Amino acid sequence: MSERPDFLFGKMNHFHERLARQQAEWPGLRHEMRCTPTNPEPGQPITLTVLSAGQQAYQELRCWYTLDGSRPTLASPSLPLRQSGAEWSLLEWDYRAVWEVELPGQPAGTLLRYRLGGHDLGSGRWRFADNESETIADATPFALLIGAADRPAWAHEAIVYQIFLDRFYPGDGLEWRHPGTISGIYGGTLRGAIQKLDYIRDLGCNAIWLSPVFASPSHHRYDAYDYYTIDPVLGSNEDFLELIEQAHARGIRIIMDFVANHWSHLHGTMQEAQKDRQSPYYDWYYWIDWPHDYHTFFGVMTMPKLNLEHEPARQYLYECAQHWLRQGVDGFRLDHAHGPSIDFWAGFRQACRAVKPDCWLFAEVTEGAEKNRGYSNAMDGLCDFLLTGALRQTFAQEAWSLGQFENFLRNNNGYMTPHMMMPAFLDNHDMNRFLYAAGDDKAKLRLAALVLLTLPGPPILYNGTESGENQERSIHNNDFGIYEEARLPMRWDERFDSDLWGYFQRLLAI
Repeated sequence: MSERPDFLFGKMNHFHERLARQQAEWPGLRHEMRCTPTNPEPGQPITLTVLSAGQQAYQELRCWYTLDGSRPTLASPSLPLRQSGAEWSLLEWDYRAVWEVELPGQPAGTLLRYRLGGHDLGSGRWRFADNESETIADATPFALLIGAADRPAWAHEAIVYQIFLDRFYPGDGLEWRHPGTISGIYGGTLRGAIQKLDYIRDLGCNAIWLSPVFASPSHHRYDAYDYYTIDPVLGSNEDFLELIEQAHARGIRIIMDFVANHWSHLHGTMQEAQKDRQSPYYDWYYWIDWPHDYHTFFGVMTMPKLNLEHEPARQYLYECAQHWLRQGVDGFRLDHAHGPSIDFWAGFRQACRAVKPDCWLFAEVTEGAEKNRGYSNAMDGLCDFLLTGALRQTFAQEAWSLGQFENFLRNNNGYMTPHMMMPAFLDNHDMNRFLYAAGDDKAKLRLAALVLLTLPGPPILYNGTESGENQERSIHNNDFGIYEEARLPMRWDERFDSDLWGYFQRLLAI
């Protein structure tokens, strides 16, 4: 068993974190996208399920909904829920009531938006699932896109190569920069990516997931300040279009990394909102104490969280996505997708399909399987972090037996809805490289890669895994995580493991 502890990206790695979540989410009303079916066909009735627990007694539960894309209000059509049963929790030592309502079937393409609430018998107030808001305006928004079960045919055959652009390749004849910190700019470029397209094709990959490319103050660019301009450090808008054209000529699809939850504090809308409380952009953000305190991504003040329940902010991002699809992008990997609501993502999918019906949308959601399943209508699939953890526990850490791994595979494949595509991977830019977790044992990497490529989900290969890239220190050397340890520049010199590359090439050709 490896002596190096291994943690995946997210907040559910430890038992105490999961226990705290369970206890926090037990009381009140919980829906969490419990829908039957999860991907309704045109005209098919839809059953919504809500669970209630805790001290509140409810006089009635109701569902308010709209079919025209507007936000539900108390004046919207509504239907009552009925109690259909109860379930018991050993942990909480209490019952939880099960409520259901059936909504009528709708035509294909309908965006069904809805809210669920209970009339509290004690206070006389309405309380709404899942955030326990007392007003429908602030209630957790839910949505279903009707007739959205189909996934793009090409994605089922995809073999995805993940490029972390700043650390991939600077370009022919150029050397890596030497910043004073591993958080600095090393100098990977779009031109470098173009020059490595034959390398990616020859390896056997037919799709590329690019790390964010928009103008940004950081090396990772998950904090962009202009969603229409390619970061000049990477190249130009013309370079990006050339990358798309050259990739398509080789049969390679291009998938952009798209961040909707937050962006840079340098974004023009944020700058305007901080200057003037009457700015039309004020409501694009969640203010705690204007102008200097606001909700952010994990407490990082340079990454303000967007208020995507505010229609102009929502439409802005929809239009950005549509713009890049029109430019030739084939799909999006959706960053931190459990930040925005599923209601936002259902509308996002509708907007993307209106421009490119066969675009592929898959997301980063680092939650448990039950919550993951709730995304099966709003997007085509999720990165399978649970499978990644199982692969690493079994083959890198050797903490799981093969029997435990087999049981996991059977249950994981059966639990997700049949329409859900679950791209799988051994490592990525937000976790220790597989080789580091495996104690630099390449035999373990070879075996894990063999297993990965026999599984149903489209595989994702993080740049450098195929050539033996490793790291010196764990990303978990402090509480926050130094993710750059797993993002060191690709070594294209004599340290490039050609034998390992050939092994991956043969695997991908099977």
